[in-house]
Amino acid sequence: MLIDTHVHLNAEQFNEDREQVIERAKSNGVSTMINVGFNRETIPETMQLAEKYDFIYAVVGWHPTDAIHMTPEDLGWIESLCSHDKVVAIGEIGLDYYWDTSPKDIQQKVFREQIRLARKVKKPIVIHNRDAHQDVVDILTEENAAEVGGVMHCYSGSWEIAKKCLDMNFYISFGGPITFKNAKQPKEVLKKVPLDRLLIETDCPYLTPHPFRGKRNETAYVKYVAEAAAEIKEMSLEEIAQVTTNNAKICFQI
Repeated sequence: MLIDTHVHLNAEQFNEDREQVIERAKSNGVSTMINVGFNRETIPETMQLAEKYDFIYAVVGWHPTDAIHMTPEDLGWIESLCSHDKVVAIGEIGLDYYWDTSPKDIQQKVFREQIRLARKVKKPIVIHNRDAHQDVVDILTEENAAEVGGVMHCYSGSWEIAKKCLDMNFYISFGGPITFKNAKQPKEVLKKVPLDRLLIETDCPYLTPHPFRGKRNETAYVKYVAEAAAEIKEMSLEEIAQVTTNNAKICFQI
């Protein structure tokens, strides 16, 4: 059985066949899905899914690309949701210097506020990091994020950065890109990540793995990520499934 540690099943790409997508995942060995809501629109939908399905858990937080829109009331809302028994982490939070839809200083302020909230409510954090590796590590260090740890979602950075994150009690999660032939760096990093710190995900409907690259991703495809990880680690699919499932259960306390 597999746990997909990062999905967006509430995305509009699933509006026509959401229940079938969930059933396909279950029939392909996905026992649990961690659904992520990251703004005013997606958080309520995420909570609805978590309440409807016993095998779907919720992560709630404020995405860096939407940081400019977050209010103190929104932060209070996230805090209130953390008492819900299906909310397992705060996320996805972090920095995104690629899209740059929110000023960097506001992104950093919102990121820090949510790390502090996570420490207050004792929840792990799920990190979104795009083109901001050093700033993410610096803020995690300065805000003592090691106290709660969490997940480096869909990791794309160097081994040097990954090692710093591992030292701060983070799991390193890999998605569809490790199935791409030209994805040299993620594969090299995955090979070095300790087995007890490894997670897998789809980030569906995005980052579709080979052989479906270019099409809509769905959580059933996490098995292709698992197969790629098994090949890179020179292990069996069953071994990778067991390791990553156990890690997810520990990380999210499920």
